[in-house]
Amino acid sequence: MTKLKIKSGDTVLVIAGDHKGQQGKVQKVFPDKNKAIVEGINTISKHEKPSASNPQGGITKKEAPINISNLSLVTKDGKATRVGYKEEDGKKVRFSKKSNEVL
Repeated sequence: MTKLKIKSGDTVLVIAGDHKGQQGKVQKVFPDKNKAIVEGINTISKHEKPSASNPQGGITKKEAPINISNLSLVTKDGKATRVGYKEEDGKKVRFSKKSNEVL
């Protein structure tokens, strides 16, 4: 299993697929499946039967996972970048390969 460079809470840009060019915040990462759920991207409609927790039922919208390879991290200046790791003061930190700043 490879080390994922995208973590929960990161702002990402979709670089491939139907939602190319859209930005969102990562809500959850699934390292074993190499996928992530991004807020507001890749939404699907799910038909739900009425139940005790949802007495109305009907059609609900929810985000589906998207492959990590289709995501690129966005830095504070709003540009997409690749992520690398380096050691700083004995700690392993992520850094932007474009601007060489610590994330």
